[in-house]
Parts: sequence; structure tokens; C-alpha cells
Amino acid sequence: MNIIQIFIHMNKQLIFLLFFLLSNQSFSQNTENPNSSEQVTKLFRNQEILQVKLGFSNKDIKKKTNDSTYIGTKISYKAEDETWKTFDVELRVRGYFRKRTCYFPPIKIRINKSAGKNTLFEGNKKLKLVLPCSTQKSKNDYIVKEYLGYKLYEIISPYHFNTRLTSIDFTETKGNKTKTHDLKGIFIEDDKKIAKRFNGKILDRSVNPFSQDALASVRNAFFQFMIGNNDFSTYAPHNEKLMRVDNKIVPIPYDFDLSGLVNASYAVVSVINDQPLTSSVTERLYRGFKRDLKIIQQVRLEFIDNKAKLLEVIDLTEPFYENPKSFTEAKNFLSDFFKIMEDDALFEKEIINNMRTK
Repeated sequence: MNIIQIFIHMNKQLIFLLFFLLSNQSFSQNTENPNSSEQVTKLFRNQEILQVKLGFSNKDIKKKTNDSTYIGTKISYKAEDETWKTFDVELRVRGYFRKRTCYFPPIKIRINKSAGKNTLFEGNKKLKLVLPCSTQKSKNDYIVKEYLGYKLYEIISPYHFNTRLTSIDFTETKGNKTKTHDLKGIFIEDDKKIAKRFNGKILDRSVNPFSQDALASVRNAFFQFMIGNNDFSTYAPHNEKLMRVDNKIVPIPYDFDLSGLVNASYAVVSVINDQPLTSSVTERLYRGFKRDLKIIQQVRLEFIDNKAKLLEVIDLTEPFYENPKSFTEAKNFLSDFFKIMEDDALFEKEIINNMRTK
């Protein structure tokens, strides 16, 4: 990489940081923004890639942990003063599909208050850490594209998970031996942090989709269609949290690795009643429920009006990809979404005609 390329890369990183710190605005604006920096823990106020060192046994975490059982280890991160800070954490395996399928399982991190004090992680009792699924060459670019999904949803809805992309020097323990891996990962805040910001409550039960806020639900459905994701349910819920806030119930999506945007090699199409919903993960299918057409058209215009902002988010992630082809594929996939939004005939065919009634 020559001097000019380094300069461009550094400036894109700076623009990316400023974009999310100073203009993190969703389609729906509040006079007082709970997502302002003072309401978010230090870990998520900065969007530069965080350098981390972490180690554990994949075998042990898969076999010896569950929803209530953790294993202890240490995590190190590179602070702003370029020194490395280390403290104790507890880890357990989480998820279902990735836990069964992947070499690197998704992780839940538990941080003791005293251990996290005076660190970048202070204020986070629990975190999710998304790791690549496999050891294949494209593994880290899949993580960047999933991270992109979270950043796009920040523009779409104020009710979203804060995330931080990280570069991990991972030491895998295998018996008496160790193996190192250069991984990218995503730190995701605990859902209770979102609820606290909005004085809301996360619901641990099913809620009929038609009892959920119509506008928030349609925005979520358009987002899922945009990234080509069918691996979710607003009823169960699956890969979504439901939050009661201001006397309404809103969905908060997560886990986008089986979406067409990511297009992971291990992805499989979603199946309902033993029938695949699509022929491939890159085939879009609108799965939103039937709503007043005024709301449908309102959200359509929101996406069209914010097209430049959404595409800018994609461009700002370009330096994070290891293979330029991954960036191009992601941008082309999302650009195709706007062709549907801007064409009346395609919009009716793909959205209006596919609205669900049950």
C-alpha cells in the first residue's frame, strides 16, 4: 500500500467515525436522542476497528458452557494511548445454527463490574461477540458485511443494537498446543442497554405481529427485504427482540449472517413447513404483514429519500474488506434493492403482492 492509498484509507476511517458519531440519525427523529454519545457506553462511541487479543478452547466452550455455565479467560484491547489493557471475563457459547455449524461459535461475554471498571468496556455487564463461522479465506469479509447490516439499521430505526467491529488476535487452545487466528468480530451491546436508553422493556414472549407498532414493523420488514434476510420471525420472535416503549411494541433485529447481503458459503435458505422460502439466499422475498398502504408508501419514500445516506454507509465500510470483490458484491446487492423501490411495477410485484396476512 503506497502513501496515497494509506492517506485515503485513514481519511475514510475518520469520515466513517464522524458519520456515526455526529450524524447517526434514523428515519424517525426524536427531539431528545437516546442514542446520543452520552447515552451509549464508551465501547460503542468510537467506530474505529478495536484491536483485541482473546484466547480459549473452541472444544471447551462448545462442550462445557451453556446458558448458565461460563468459562474464565482474559481479554486484552489496545487503548487510545497505544498500550494494551487486560482484564478478566467469562465466556459461554450462544446461538443455535452457528453453534452447531461453525468452527468458531458465537460468544456471550460476562464482565464483572470490578473487572471492567476503568476500562473501555466499563458499563457493559454482558456483550455478544460474533466471530467468523469458518476458517476459510473469506471468513472476515462475511463479518464485515454482517456488521454493515447493523450499521444500515441504525439509519433506519432509532431502536437498534449498537455494535463495534473488532480485529481479534485469537489464540485457540488445542490440548497442549495453541493455534493463532487473525479474525474480525462484532461486539453487540446487551438488549437491556437499548431498553434503558428508551425507558422501555424487552419482552420475553410472543406478540402477534398486528399488535406491534405498524410503522416500526414495516421499516423492519423493508430492511429485512433490503438485506435479503428470511431468517427471522416477528411472531416467535426469532433473531429479533421485542421492546415495549412509549405504549407501543417495536422489533429490534439481529443476526444477519444467513442474509443475501452476507451471502456466506455456509448459508442455507429458510424453510417453513418443510418448504424452502426461496431458491437461494440471495433471492429477496418480502415477509412483512399486510398494513395500511399509506404506511407502506410512507416507508417506501423514507428509503428512497435516504438512498444516498444508506449507500454512503456501504462506501464507508470499503476499507474493512480484505477482498475488494466482497465490497462490490455487497454494494451491488443493495443497489438492486433501490431498483425495486423506485419502480412502481416492481414495487407492487415484490412488496404489495407479497404482504402476509398470517
